Amino acid sequence: MAAVGMDEKLRVLILGGTGFIGRNLAEYLVSNELASKVRVIDKVPPATAWLGGRQKEIFERIEFKSANLINPASVQRAFEDDMTFDLVVNCASEGRLGQMEPVYKEGIVKLSVNCAKEAARREARRYIELSTAHIYAPDKVASTEECKTSPWTDIAQHKLKAEQEISNIKGLNYVVLRPAIVYGPGDRTGLTPRMLVGAVYKELKETMRLLWSPELRTNTVHVTDVCRAIWHLRNAGNSGQVFNLADKGNTTQGQTTEFVSQIFGIQYEFLGSVISSVAKISLPEICEELNEKHMEPWSTICQRNGIVNTPLSPFLYEEQLYNKHLCIDGSAIETTGFTYQHPHLTVNSLREVVEGFAGQDLFPRSLLS
Repeated sequence: MAAVGMDEKLRVLILGGTGFIGRNLAEYLVSNELASKVRVIDKVPPATAWLGGRQKEIFERIEFKSANLINPASVQRAFEDDMTFDLVVNCASEGRLGQMEPVYKEGIVKLSVNCAKEAARREARRYIELSTAHIYAPDKVASTEECKTSPWTDIAQHKLKAEQEISNIKGLNYVVLRPAIVYGPGDRTGLTPRMLVGAVYKELKETMRLLWSPELRTNTVHVTDVCRAIWHLRNAGNSGQVFNLADKGNTTQGQTTEFVSQIFGIQYEFLGSVISSVAKISLPEICEELNEKHMEPWSTICQRNGIVNTPLSPFLYEEQLYNKHLCIDGSAIETTGFTYQHPHLTVNSLREVVEGFAGQDLFPRSLLS
């Protein structure tokens, strides 16, 4: 396959392009005039995807096609064009927590294999698969790309299976990205649930109590750096290579919680290992109690602020309460010439997320005053 020139404008196909990473990638490519053509594929149309103002403008300037990528025939139609797409990026995935195994098998494994096979058949110059850092063992020591895999979420188990299946596709020039927790404008599932819980405690005027310790690793990477890494890897890295993505901050839940407390002016405390270990025995019940405590005040706040409909929710799943480290080494990609623009999580970068949602009338403005 021909190499991609550094200054050449590529034809880019973004699969799952109205999702969190996909929409930011589309904005990055268009804003920086990097591509000669951008086509976005998703089953969710832009009109119902909760796009922000700038992203609405971006999507008016690119091509959108609706497709169910679990269906091979739909995948073929998604790729059809006068010329082959140079760069194909798969951001599509079943990302909802708490789903049954068949949902993940189809929405992650089958979907990814369908897309990768079609990219190979069409002889795309580079195919990039978005995986997850949750596939590594939950150790306190940072995992490199060579470390053992031991996925500890349902999504991660299926992401690893998708990686394995893709590696067997002949003629596919691909790389895999394994990002830590991705945050930034439009994030609804990474760090945002933690901020929404903090917002609820501002409403309740109570101290927010958290399981485990502040040292629990919850490594992060800004969505802009994910987009920049995708673009960088259009012509960097060898086929079949895997790259972790994580900033330099070695983010912990203590750091994130401190920033949340600064944004909403709340107090917090960690329950520690002894009490948390007792809670671990009944984690499903604890999770249910927390959701009962959080959901009603959230609904009340939204109503008071005139918010009728929002995709944001402080609802928590068991997987979000595990005492498991997400700790990875994201430096390997830097040996290819990549640099992180957001080396650390900051309070301002988190505040930007909630202020963005408030600007769309999806987050109660009163909680930011």
